[in-house]
Amino acid sequence: MTRSWISDTSDEIEHPPVPLGLNEMAVPRVALILSIITLLMVILSSAWVGISAKYFIDNLDPFESNNSQILNSDGRWLWELDLLFDTCTSREDNWEWPDNLAEQDDFFLYPGELRCDWEHQGEGDRASVAVYNIGNNSLDLILTVDVENVIFSATGETSLILNGLEGKSTQIIEIQLLDEVSEEKVSIIAKHVSTPSSEVKLDIHIFTGTEQRDVHIESEDKVEVQYTVWNADSGEELDSGTWAENSGDSFGSIYGFGWSLIGLDINNDRGALMPGLDTGTTHTTLLPPPIAYGQSDDHELKEVWLRFELKLDRAPIS
Repeated sequence: MTRSWISDTSDEIEHPPVPLGLNEMAVPRVALILSIITLLMVILSSAWVGISAKYFIDNLDPFESNNSQILNSDGRWLWELDLLFDTCTSREDNWEWPDNLAEQDDFFLYPGELRCDWEHQGEGDRASVAVYNIGNNSLDLILTVDVENVIFSATGETSLILNGLEGKSTQIIEIQLLDEVSEEKVSIIAKHVSTPSSEVKLDIHIFTGTEQRDVHIESEDKVEVQYTVWNADSGEELDSGTWAENSGDSFGSIYGFGWSLIGLDINNDRGALMPGLDTGTTHTTLLPPPIAYGQSDDHELKEVWLRFELKLDRAPIS
């Protein structure tokens, strides 16, 4: 009787055993080979990434360089920053204030970047920053503040994007102090969005005023002010009177006048509860031609820098 498991050939011949030494060495050798292959692939991938990055940077630099040439004139970027208060001077003490602002033979409004004083009247006080596009092409700028307690009112943040600021135009922006500080240095930085190396700075020295006020005038507030305006160069008084309108609005052809009212302050009575009692503040602002009469082609004061003294008499009850 035969069985399926019965064979004339011994089991050792039909199924020879694999030597134990071969099993022990095969796995390490395969792993070593795979490791070498993986290492080579990593090296090749790294080299490829490095070459690609270099190619990208090499192609980016000419773009930024060409863009910089368009945005630059005589070593300066084609935009300027200005705090409207008449308290400004050279940011780094590397230029002197012109004897006659209107007679400057220069492409720019100021000989260089500005450092300005802001005497605040308490938490929530505000001020106006002008951004001038001196060039002919439109600009896309990003503005940032280097501290956390001063913000742009429009965004409530320490950054703001200005898209499409047209050539030879100006945009005025409101900034706000979030808390009361005795003294602090703040910088507002404006860069072109496509040129990270571009940078124009405005330094602001903020300090506490002698009299704190509770109500701080902001854009669109209804106000009543007394004003006197002079030719900033000659000192000639040009006009005076009372003006009642919304802050931020133009005063005839003077775009910057309404923005000059930002930063005035008054007590809680707002000048209405106790007539005759002086509870509002006074400040002086300086307006270059682009935000004065510079946009009026045939105006006799087109090239004149205006200095305004503004006194707040009344503010809204709200």
